[in-house]
Amino acid sequence: MSDDCRSQTAAGAYPSDCEVTQGLLRKAMAGNAQDVRGYAWRACLPRAQKIKLLLLDVDGVLTDATIVYTHSGTEMKAFNTKDGFGLRILQEAGVEAGIITARSSEAVRRRAQDLKLTHVYQGMPNKIEAFEQILSATSLAPEQIAYMGDDWLDLPLLTRVGLAVTVADAVSEVKEIAHYVTRCPGGRGAVRELCDLIIEAKGLREDLLKRYMG
Repeated sequence: MSDDCRSQTAAGAYPSDCEVTQGLLRKAMAGNAQDVRGYAWRACLPRAQKIKLLLLDVDGVLTDATIVYTHSGTEMKAFNTKDGFGLRILQEAGVEAGIITARSSEAVRRRAQDLKLTHVYQGMPNKIEAFEQILSATSLAPEQIAYMGDDWLDLPLLTRVGLAVTVADAVSEVKEIAHYVTRCPGGRGAVRELCDLIIEAKGLREDLLKRYMG
């Protein structure tokens, strides 16, 4: 308990709001740390600390790779709210985020708009072309960029970035070259796991959590 909390609580009294908040904060900080923080996580912290931009594939990363077509031919995708919140707090931590995807979809455009993503490249089967444009526009070095993909189209870009990440259900060839493989599958919290990794590497997790604890 902090000294401020002690000063607000008389002996034998119920815990103050400050004590309750501190207790909740400690539990939240512990959270599921043991579930995801292993050797691979710790080994990637130095790489993750340098990251200023996170780029993502869509199908199989931001989604579970399922594509649904309506009777009118409209393409539908489902996005995970935890992934979305992870991207929100990542941007609050000062890290930009963007999308590079081979397909084009109105659903992706809308999701990118909702998440205020700064770099959105759709219809880009040659992802290196989009990557080079981003490097030129931002003046970032490759080691300051992370990319998360799940299939062969992502291989060229994964070999060029400072932090290459893939999902639990990615193809084996991608897993073999990734610096980090999430425990969560695509569309089911994998992006949030990566956001947490970068935020922790920068030493900002506690400050961000305190902000949301009020």
